[in-house]
Amino acid sequence: MKDFTIIASSTMGLESIVRDECIELGFKDVHAFNGKVEFKGNFKDVVKANIHLRCADRIFIKMGEFKALTFEELFQNVKKIKWSEIIEKNGEFPISWVSSVKSKLFSKSDIQRIAKKAIVENMKEIYDIEKFPENGPLFRIKIQGNKDIFTIMIDTSGDALHKRGYRNLINEAPLKETMAAALVKLSRWKGGDRPFVDPMCGTGTIAIEAAMIGRNIAPGVNRNFAAESWKVIPKDLWIDLRDEAFSQEDYDNKVMVYASDIDLDTIKIAEENAERAGVEDDILFECKNFLNLEPTAEKGCLVTNPPYGERLLNDEKVERLYTLLGDICRTRFPKWSYYIITSYPEFEKYFDKKATKNRKLYNGGIECHYYQYYGER
Repeated sequence: MKDFTIIASSTMGLESIVRDECIELGFKDVHAFNGKVEFKGNFKDVVKANIHLRCADRIFIKMGEFKALTFEELFQNVKKIKWSEIIEKNGEFPISWVSSVKSKLFSKSDIQRIAKKAIVENMKEIYDIEKFPENGPLFRIKIQGNKDIFTIMIDTSGDALHKRGYRNLINEAPLKETMAAALVKLSRWKGGDRPFVDPMCGTGTIAIEAAMIGRNIAPGVNRNFAAESWKVIPKDLWIDLRDEAFSQEDYDNKVMVYASDIDLDTIKIAEENAERAGVEDDILFECKNFLNLEPTAEKGCLVTNPPYGERLLNDEKVERLYTLLGDICRTRFPKWSYYIITSYPEFEKYFDKKATKNRKLYNGGIECHYYQYYGER
């Protein structure tokens, strides 16, 4: 196959970060849209995107895009797609996800049924068989309709990209690894002489993602992907690009990450997670109250996901927490940059300082804001 369109799906609010990641990786013709980033590439780029993208949710191959006002138009357009260029004769090809917004065709079950029939009819002609066993590799198909324009894609990732493989247990309100990586990326912290601190680290996701960024450890290098079992992508490509990713890890960079939490059991889980991620030597985990936080350098970076309102007993406790955190940041860390994600709408009032910048993000479907306070350069 010649170059095709690859889609990196994204949590709302992170599209520009995923776009910048794609540009850094050298992908061509990169464009950001709501909930996704598209770029041109080949199978090598599909592999590279899965292994290296820190903030994307999944990687898809775009098979087609067209306008359809009737089910007959949907059928004929889906049937035209060259499915056999990707899907093998014994491939399993469920239509696993359908959405339709502001479109004349809105019945998800009908879209799913008619599209599946169209794919089967197309492949019957190519493979010259009547029935497909579907007992081979998995090719999950996603159909997205918006204002009568339908985008048809195949998922190459399998499990979502936030599943790096290092986190077995999660705390009450887990932050996805992709979101944690985005928070670190937005802080511009890359290691060096500036320490990194998360004083309410929970099971350590932000600290671990920071250490992986500091060491340039590719987030997907130690996990498997759906497309690894596809014949159309040579197995050597996965081996070569993993080897390349391992060779790019940076063990000369100075990485100082400090993470603490008041709960000892949570800290123990965080330490286990860091060990699985291969960054246990780069993070100092401590069981302590954030009130005892002291800086280890004149300048640094603090990033944290404090307990949300629904995780505490009442608003009064949340407000007290943010007031104390604001006092600590201003008095003990005057030259530091600090970044706080929260769903609490009056955060700045109780933190008692207006953010340099804030950004709307969605953590697990909850609308949050990421308050960014820039320290001295």
